[in-house]
Amino acid sequence: MSIIKCDNVSVKYMTGDFKAIGLKEYVVRHLTHNYKVKEFYADRNISFTLEKGDMLGIIGTNGAGKSTLLKAITGIMEPATGKVHTKGRIAAFLELASGFDPEMTIKDNTYLRGAMLGFTKKYIDERYYDIIKFAELEKFEDYTFKQLSSGMKSRLAFAIASQTQPDIIILDEVLSVGDGAFRKKSGEKMKEILASNVTGILVSHSVKQVREMCNKILWIDHGNQIAFTDEKDLYLDAYEEFLECKKLPESRADIEQMAVAHSIKVRAKEDAAMQKESEKLEKILNEGERESAIRAAIAILDNKCPEALNKKYIKEMGL
Repeated sequence: MSIIKCDNVSVKYMTGDFKAIGLKEYVVRHLTHNYKVKEFYADRNISFTLEKGDMLGIIGTNGAGKSTLLKAITGIMEPATGKVHTKGRIAAFLELASGFDPEMTIKDNTYLRGAMLGFTKKYIDERYYDIIKFAELEKFEDYTFKQLSSGMKSRLAFAIASQTQPDIIILDEVLSVGDGAFRKKSGEKMKEILASNVTGILVSHSVKQVREMCNKILWIDHGNQIAFTDEKDLYLDAYEEFLECKKLPESRADIEQMAVAHSIKVRAKEDAAMQKESEKLEKILNEGERESAIRAAIAILDNKCPEALNKKYIKEMGL
């Protein structure tokens, strides 16, 4: 049974005179037909189905329509055409730092944000100190939200949102919040949530992240669906080639050719890096004292290519 299904979903924005005029002027212009409206489709005819446990990676350059599609799936926006069907409780990690009161303290904002996510006061009471500890804000509980750095705000928002136990999880670039250490911790927390067999959608500009976390791919470009597939590696290779050549595929053959081209470039970079390491090893062995040079060379090999070492021989020689 499908948990998420998008059936020819299109989402549009409307722009026009109403943004710069009042209600009275709008009514007058509408009655006199002196009124201009422009429609812009952020997404057109997007279709895909996810089963329980699927993790979909949505890829595409800036302006592709990824975040807009997430808003349609979570019910924030209504599709102009098509239908979105979801089954179960949704936890949406979108625009994390929104929904906070800048004048309220961190503690009060934690309860406010929790209430907006549907948590009861008792639920937050039981988890409050875990939230603050996870966000690394133990010393800042009495600070107002506006006094926090952008990184602190994101950490608090993530820590609160990650307390949910959803059936569906929606992630929009949230695994890049905070510094390196917090990104690692938030990534581990997200993997813990995903391990509970939830169905998820991830929007990320990190192709590596999508490779590691997703089993299906939706590729969107300027609102148009390029592909929906479970051939993850093939299409991600093609997408990475697209990021360089800026030419969209028009057929399956194009996808395969682009994937091969990317693989060749990756192999060339690996060979170049290997050549550089070989030259470095050769220089160490030729110019250094014998034993220290050998030790340095072994350390490099152990880090870069451990399978090339005879560990038993090295141990016997005391190197």
